Amino acid sequence: MAGGLTYTMLDAGDMATAEVYGRTLVELAGEHPDIVGFSGDLAKSTKIGLLADAYPDRFFNVGIAEQNMFGMAAGMAKCGYTPFVSTFAAFATMRALEQLRTDICYGNANVKVIATHSGLSFGNAGSTHQSPEDIAILRSITNLVTLCPADGRSTVQAVLAAYEHQGPVYVRVNRGYDQNVYTEEIPNYRIGGSHTVREGSDLTIMATGSAVWRAIQAADMLNKEDGLSVRVIDLYSIKPLDEEAIKNAVAETRRVITVEDANIAHGLGSAVADVAASTGKGFAFRKLGVPDTWSMIGQPEDLYAHYGYDENGIVESARELMRIEIEEDDDWDDEV
Repeated sequence: MAGGLTYTMLDAGDMATAEVYGRTLVELAGEHPDIVGFSGDLAKSTKIGLLADAYPDRFFNVGIAEQNMFGMAAGMAKCGYTPFVSTFAAFATMRALEQLRTDICYGNANVKVIATHSGLSFGNAGSTHQSPEDIAILRSITNLVTLCPADGRSTVQAVLAAYEHQGPVYVRVNRGYDQNVYTEEIPNYRIGGSHTVREGSDLTIMATGSAVWRAIQAADMLNKEDGLSVRVIDLYSIKPLDEEAIKNAVAETRRVITVEDANIAHGLGSAVADVAASTGKGFAFRKLGVPDTWSMIGQPEDLYAHYGYDENGIVESARELMRIEIEEDDDWDDEV
């Protein structure tokens, strides 16, 4: 990682995820004069305003003109700067999609997009500001690395990894105040990696972002109430995926649940299913997240519960999955 960053300056466990990003970026910019920041009139909400306060000559507020903002960032990258662009996920992946795709990713420009208020974390703002579609959109764009940290501490590592990577990176964070998952750094954090938060042999829950904490709670409930040994994997790197971790989970537990604060149509669950299916092994599988519908408007926690991907919903799906009979071996001849 970039030398000299002092994690002790951040009481990340008590801060909003976006604020952790903002403070990390300020410290990183102090070490690297190539870093510049862009906002579309959302500097305060996305916390990139902390960079504007510290280095006003390296910050550009383009107003409510996200498409221009992404084009400008691509141009600055081609001039040798490292732009960090911050806006809401809905605007980054839909309003400015053509510029993200063509100006940034087609030319492999070294732009870092830090998108806040992802998924249904801004659920009370309504459909125009919710972004359950973003993972599905991002998966299809060539050259775009996509990271989704689970809490403030892992956001620090995501921002550092984004800076060190040469090429476009999208970091997907929540509206803020995520539950703490980590008390220290994720070991061997890398683009294309994952982290096994809990070991288990009966069932695997693969989650990303804010869903990781709920997956851990569900695993603890299943262990206490059902005696199940549940593996929990934080898939913090959505693209590229840690395919080895997915294949091992399929082979060793044969039951897999994915959890994401995103649309399950073509989201993380679909990506995991593609890898799992390539193993050729029989397994039971469930995708939890936002169904293929326009979400209701409400507080995020209420929406997570309504759509069945809070901790209670995960537990219910896990119990259903455990009732499915799976062949003890991969010999299907006796089924014909």
